[in-house]
Amino acid sequence: MSSSNFKHDLFAQFARVGKALSNGNRLELLEYLAQGERSVEDLANVSGLTVGNTSQHLQHLRQAGLVVSRKEGLKVIYRLHGDDVITLLGALRTVAERYVADVDRLVNSYLTVKDDLEPVPRAELLNRARQGLVTVIDVRPPEEYAAGHLPGAVNVPLDSLERVLDDIGPGQDIVAYCRGPHCVLAYEAVAQLRARGFNARRLEDGFPEWKLAGLPVEH
Repeated sequence: MSSSNFKHDLFAQFARVGKALSNGNRLELLEYLAQGERSVEDLANVSGLTVGNTSQHLQHLRQAGLVVSRKEGLKVIYRLHGDDVITLLGALRTVAERYVADVDRLVNSYLTVKDDLEPVPRAELLNRARQGLVTVIDVRPPEEYAAGHLPGAVNVPLDSLERVLDDIGPGQDIVAYCRGPHCVLAYEAVAQLRARGFNARRLEDGFPEWKLAGLPVEH
């Protein structure tokens, strides 16, 4: 094999990963799997896709080596092949934010209007939480929280937020987090908390990035 053919074949294999990522639904499925392993049915439910469509997308991701699966009874359970897939998603997001104008437009028109304050860096949150200076709330669904969460975080899914506000001290600072830096749930939670007079901010990203940074995780 000539060096030119080798390079062509090698880049063709790299392109398989790019092709697998060239679908918004697949990127969303990867974000859900970054929270923890899930069955095809669970992924279909959370993404709003049909089970058949979800399965097809997962097959594309599996063929590109991004996810792996196992059988559990009649269910097929998927997980990310490795944490470096989270790194890949982060790099894709960073490049898109920097160079694709429509990304900036979408973020500003939908998310920034809900919260334009600087989010809390991971190191700052870890330090303040250890000193008991902040209440950390995880607004993801219970099954994602159970798969792993920040130490001491309280699981308060967005649809339960109003019911637990009376249990939070009025002078307590609150930091909310969910699936990642563009997760709508955290923005919505912060907006609701501030409307009720709480001092609330978001974590700078989400649980997958926290775990990837090697910070402590509870199950």
